[in-house]
Amino acid sequence: MKQLWQQLENHLSAHNPELLADLNPPATDAQIRELEKTIGVQLPADFFEFLKVHNGQAGRAEPLFEGYRFLSSGEIAKESKLWSNLLNTGAFKGFKPEPQSGVTAAWWSDLWIPFAANDEGDCICLDLEPAAEGAKGQVIQVWHDDSSREILAESFGKFVSDTLR
Repeated sequence: MKQLWQQLENHLSAHNPELLADLNPPATDAQIRELEKTIGVQLPADFFEFLKVHNGQAGRAEPLFEGYRFLSSGEIAKESKLWSNLLNTGAFKGFKPEPQSGVTAAWWSDLWIPFAANDEGDCICLDLEPAAEGAKGQVIQVWHDDSSREILAESFGKFVSDTLR
């Protein structure tokens, strides 16, 4: 992950220094462990290491991931709790998801970890509960008002690598 971050930082330095300056300092181990405690899951090692380089972005520049702002560990916890509360209060009752093969047929799962959001209710998540055809740790797109659930990359590392293109 450190190598991917270095490539990403080099790219941003050359093409978008404002976005590079918008990235937060590293998350501490304590901040990441607090996130894991709050959401009730252990984060994949590659994502844990990613947060240890930059803990999200401040939000004063354009979003890091094509319209989606990279969330800090605290924002990930808040976004997860928001979706979880909606799920637990029945807000999604009657909603019919139409997931891509490999994604669990759910409007929301507490094992989807939102790490990027567009501030319109949509997010990009690590999928820690894929369907049989999927891969644990794949990256998926979740819309608040659209039944589609699609795989963006088969792993977090691949998702970040694709960002560099």
